[in-house]
Amino acid sequence: MDQPKIQIRNLKKAFGSKVVLSNINLDINAGESFVVIGGSGTGKSVLIKCILGLLTPDAGQILIDGEDVTHVPAKKRQDMMKRFGMLFQGGALFDSLTVWRNIAFGLMNAQGVKADIARQIALEKLREVDLPETVANIYPAELSGGMQKRVALARAIAGKPEMIFFDEPTTGLDPIVSSTINQLIVRNVRHLGATALTITHDINSLRHIADRVGLLFKGEFIWVGSVAEMDQTDNPYVKQFIQGLPEGPFTSLQ
Repeated sequence: MDQPKIQIRNLKKAFGSKVVLSNINLDINAGESFVVIGGSGTGKSVLIKCILGLLTPDAGQILIDGEDVTHVPAKKRQDMMKRFGMLFQGGALFDSLTVWRNIAFGLMNAQGVKADIARQIALEKLREVDLPETVANIYPAELSGGMQKRVALARAIAGKPEMIFFDEPTTGLDPIVSSTINQLIVRNVRHLGATALTITHDINSLRHIADRVGLLFKGEFIWVGSVAEMDQTDNPYVKQFIQGLPEGPFTSLQ
């Protein structure tokens, strides 16, 4: 049995009296695209931030390639971050930087790549997300929402990461642009051979990009399975969520 790329064991995180992650256990295999679904405020973004080391868990373990990285020193954490790419919700591009400098930001600031080399890499990544080189020297505000999302994807893959996290990659985009972004995500993740972890409420996006799905509820995964299993399960929480039903166990608890 191959070693999972990411292993999470008994992970817990609270903010004061509010318990956000109560008992997270999860294995994500190398090269797998895993999608996390769940209602708003169920801890999906907190989970990603714990894996990245942006938040410190209260208990439990996070292992990457079998190595416990839950409490690594700052210098080692900085080195480890080079193995990750991140597409933030809303893109999170820097308004004051041109497109190519946005894409090359991590290369130049975290990895010390010289500007001329970083620019060439940025141009290459623009091509990989189907954008023309002519956008390299303009600013994000001059781009449509879909083009901004492509630039953010180009930045996420610029360092050839082993693991890429996507936080609501299609939020705010129309269905046609969303489908394009989904296709670009799948294509680029496969090209890199990367392991992907995605948070989304978009069921169409989930169907495009997921190998497996996990439903997060009250701080733990209450269901994990493939997309085919998701469509066949009798789990009432999964059925209500993916079908968008107004009545079910989620709403009965509100």
